[in-house]
Amino acid sequence: MSPKPDHLDQARSLAETEQYDLAILDINLQGSNVRPVAEAITARGRPFFFLSGYGSGGVPEQFKGRPVLHKPCTIEMLSRTIDAIWLNRQPDEAQDKSG
Repeated sequence: MSPKPDHLDQARSLAETEQYDLAILDINLQGSNVRPVAEAITARGRPFFFLSGYGSGGVPEQFKGRPVLHKPCTIEMLSRTIDAIWLNRQPDEAQDKSG
């Protein structure tokens, strides 16, 4: 097994530590499968979906059933997918952003 590229480690580290409301993941990050990043996002309970040219066939096995938006996509499709993910969050995921 070859070592993971630095960019994948960096993406996983950011997924584990940064603040974000929603993640959009490509399945292939410069030749590496995004599975470790998706696992980190899942561990934090953050919503995400895949945007990929591979379609749902490239989704890591444990994430089958997650939304996949095929690229290229229109801004309207991207917006609709984000809205659908956002509206389907669990009540405890909704945070009051008004401060």
